[in-house]
Formats: sequence, C-alpha cells, structure tokens
Amino acid sequence: MGIIDSHEALRELIGEAKPTTRRKIIDHIDEHARTLIAHSPFVLLATSAPDGGCDVSPRGDPAGSVLVLDEKTLVLADRPGNKLIDSFRNIIDNPHAGLLFLVPGMNETLRVNGRAKLLSDAPFFDDLVVRGKRPKLAVVVEVEELYMHCAKAFLRSSLWDPSTWPERSTLPTLGTILRDQLALPVSAEDLDADLNERSLSQQY
Repeated sequence: MGIIDSHEALRELIGEAKPTTRRKIIDHIDEHARTLIAHSPFVLLATSAPDGGCDVSPRGDPAGSVLVLDEKTLVLADRPGNKLIDSFRNIIDNPHAGLLFLVPGMNETLRVNGRAKLLSDAPFFDDLVVRGKRPKLAVVVEVEELYMHCAKAFLRSSLWDPSTWPERSTLPTLGTILRDQLALPVSAEDLDADLNERSLSQQY
C-alpha cells in the first residue's frame, strides 16, 4: 500500500500548483462572487469539531436568500431541520467553516472559507424572511478565502446531464432506507408519505 503520510511525499506525487492557480485565492467577496451567490439556491456548509470530526450539511433556499452584507461578510439563514445541530455545535466549538456554492447548470463552483458565528437576531433577519417565516438562527461567515473551482469535477461527473442520471425507481426511497436501518414495523410506502408531508409542511 502506497500510504502518503507527509507533505513532502504528497508534493512529490502531485507536483506544484501553478502561480496563477494560487493567485485565484482572494480574501473578499468581489462582484463576480456576489453574482454567483445571488444565483445560488444550494450551498454545502462544512464544519469540524475540535477533535477533528467533520460534518458537511446541505442548505437550500430560493436563489438570493444568502445575504452579502459587505465584501467580507455573508449570512445564511437556518431553516427547520432534524435538530441534530451538528454544524452549529461545531461552529460554537470551532468557528472555522467552509462553503461551496452551486448554481444550477453552471459547472464552476464557488468555495468560501472563513470564520463563522451564530446569531439569534439582528436587523438583517428581516431580509432572511422566506414565505413569511423569519429564521430563529443564522450563520454569519467572515470571509478569509474565496476561490473559483473550475469545471473539471462537473464535466467528469456529468452532474447536470439528465441522460446520465439513474432511474429514480432503481434507487431506494428514504422510507425504505429508514425502515431497514431502524427495523421499523411500518411499510416503506407509509413512511415515504409521512416524510413527504412533513417536508412540504415544515420547509420554513
């Protein structure tokens, strides 16, 4: 097994990044990043605990719901979820966070790294209202690094090409998964119906 356990061995294998690649890392939200954030309805939030345990959480809202307060600060509203609060506990213990913004149909992605904090109220909470619902919590991120990822990952995966998508009927439903994982004495169909109803009624 070719285990890589040092930075030197890793660099020898991968090589050095081009100077232009390193220069793509900036420390603020420029006009282009603002545009992409405004058009992104889906962002992944990565956090980690002090012991190194990691968490990546999907966040979805209508495009334009992530606020850009200034060139160093953005805000994500929290919406009703599973109440495990893994990301939030991590942020309290370790404020370092990473974000990956996706825009439907666009192969490039926007990565943001910075320091996060939680707020239960602020004047801008009124701007986070969706469908009449004001969030109880928001994540404020102070941007330290911002980077545009090229299209390679999305081109390799053909993520936006429906012809490559598996038939949904060939994949298990969430109800099926939960029934089997938790050994629940109910049908997958009943679970799916309940999950769908709750998802639709508790989005905000």
